[in-house]
Amino acid sequence: MNLSSQPAAALVFIHGFIDGASAWDDLVAALGSRAADALCVDLPGMGSRFRETGPFSLDSLAQDVAAQVRQLAKPVVLVGHSMGAQIAELVAGLVPDRVRGLALLTPVPLQGAGLPGDAIKGFHALGGDPVAQRQLRRQLSFSLTEERLEKLGRLGDAVAPASVGAFADLWNQGHALGAQKTLFPGPVLIVRGERDAFVTDSVVAQAVVPRFDHPAQACIGNAGHWPHVEQPEAVAGVLRTFLASLDAGAVAPQGWTQAFERKSATAFAEAFSSDIVLEASVLARPVVGIEQVKTVMGTASKIYEALSFTHEASSGARTYLEWEAQAFGGEKLSGITILTKNEHGKVVRAAIHHRPLGGALKFSAELGRRLQGQLDPTHFYGAL
Repeated sequence: MNLSSQPAAALVFIHGFIDGASAWDDLVAALGSRAADALCVDLPGMGSRFRETGPFSLDSLAQDVAAQVRQLAKPVVLVGHSMGAQIAELVAGLVPDRVRGLALLTPVPLQGAGLPGDAIKGFHALGGDPVAQRQLRRQLSFSLTEERLEKLGRLGDAVAPASVGAFADLWNQGHALGAQKTLFPGPVLIVRGERDAFVTDSVVAQAVVPRFDHPAQACIGNAGHWPHVEQPEAVAGVLRTFLASLDAGAVAPQGWTQAFERKSATAFAEAFSSDIVLEASVLARPVVGIEQVKTVMGTASKIYEALSFTHEASSGARTYLEWEAQAFGGEKLSGITILTKNEHGKVVRAAIHHRPLGGALKFSAELGRRLQGQLDPTHFYGAL
């Protein structure tokens, strides 16, 4: 059966370490009607269930969520944050027939973070210390407002000190299943915050991505460890695209889209032929050659706070990719990219069309500013 003929999946949100269901409020609001039937769980010992005592384990927490999933009358997409991402994967193993997809936000690896004793003691000490707890959240976030910081802080304040230490040990020590490929066969989205100093790009690349087959990836700009709280609109856009990809006709992972996910000049180079030509509505004239083009594309990818490829079509050697993006603190951009590939599958010509005009001009000027001294400035708006 084509997935598009199945009922829309319910979203099940699983919060992270000493957070609670209300940590998802802004993301649920940003998703609008798509999250109308969302289930935001409070894990035992946290959120509205802070009075519940252990013993706790990742397995017992997953079993608690799985019991709630079984009560729903439709398939689900599990959205887990940090420690909640570990739990989400375990839930998928308990109710595989009910889970259509996994979305893992700033995921702690299922095998555990593996912090040394001195480091994990700092997380134990957060219990009963509101000042230290808020300070840690400031350090690991990038754009939390004081209001949102306090909301998260109050959730942490309610967790019993002994439980705080127990939960820290759980995500740090991880689960035995994390040492092998995932048992979940379905689609997976991995989202990281670009400024997250805890679940870094390196952690995701080495300990999370390799466990899944061709996971979709997204990087949220101007966000740290809580992208769903810091940049809910951007995360909502990425999540909508993932949900749409569960239907037929999704954009298949490929070198170009994966390079945007990684935001790396080197990743773009892997997709290009040596004589690639880049044309774009944000460029006054084409950029030619792999070295210059990879520099432009690596820099351009970092301007986007969120980027989602929504539709794909092919004709001969050409691939057409529609996309939607966010930049400059929430400004919406969209467009289409036309890729022409050679017989070896390498991109020889890329034509990128941005809209609207105001956003394209702003993007061109910002790209020129970031590439000052690396590329002839007359390629960009503002230098003409």
